[in-house]
Amino acid sequence: MGSPQDDRFRRLVHEHSAPIGNYLRRRLYPLTLADLDDLVEETLLVVWRRIDDVPNDAELPWMIGVARNVLRNARRSKYRRTNFESTLSVAPDEPSAEDLVIADASVRDALLSLNDDDREVLMLNAWDGLDTHALGIALSITTNAAAVRLTRAQARFRERFAAAQVI
Repeated sequence: MGSPQDDRFRRLVHEHSAPIGNYLRRRLYPLTLADLDDLVEETLLVVWRRIDDVPNDAELPWMIGVARNVLRNARRSKYRRTNFESTLSVAPDEPSAEDLVIADASVRDALLSLNDDDREVLMLNAWDGLDTHALGIALSITTNAAAVRLTRAQARFRERFAAAQVI
């Protein structure tokens, strides 16, 4: 058994949710039907928080006033969001460096013919910009070992790339 406030809130929800939903639905524009449930929920949250302020003789009108304010706040938020989005410039639709490299079939074929370790060290160096010191840290090896791995991977890549160009 709940408190008298809980019981009153349940009764208010049962009796007035549909009229509140209908009120909001009729005035929803520029919002969408997808926003309706959120608006009803926000209205009921306000009613729950202010249950002691709901007048006994004017429950529905008071709740409609709350719904009106909730709707106005949602419209303002949408307006601000739309205005903000209109100030953003669209990023140019340019392919990434990786896309440009992989688009070249001979480069792609040469990379795919390498083992995973060689491919990883080359990509970390070329695409992620890691030098031999940073490669050593990323791969948990010494800087000297990273330099050797990179040099050998580059040599193997050059061989495979040259072979792919001949075909």
